[in-house]
Amino acid sequence: MANDTIRIPIRGFMSRSFDGRAVNDDDDIFALGFANSLFAMQLVAFVEGQFKIEIGSDDLEIDNFRSIAAISALVERKMSAGT
Repeated sequence: MANDTIRIPIRGFMSRSFDGRAVNDDDDIFALGFANSLFAMQLVAFVEGQFKIEIGSDDLEIDNFRSIAAISALVERKMSAGT
């Protein structure tokens, strides 16, 4: 399970982007209609800047960005790999 130092900033970014609506860690933001392709690119830029990692083309699968939990897992993998 990802720690709060990863999930809290992601949760805050989503809350600001979704007019303050709370998003649970396992909510599928695409299925709920919150996310579109423009938001997805903003989310990638946020994650890269916030966590000082590079999201490569291999990482740009929708399943990596469907939820706070999925994004946190991606960030943990990238940080543990040192990229």
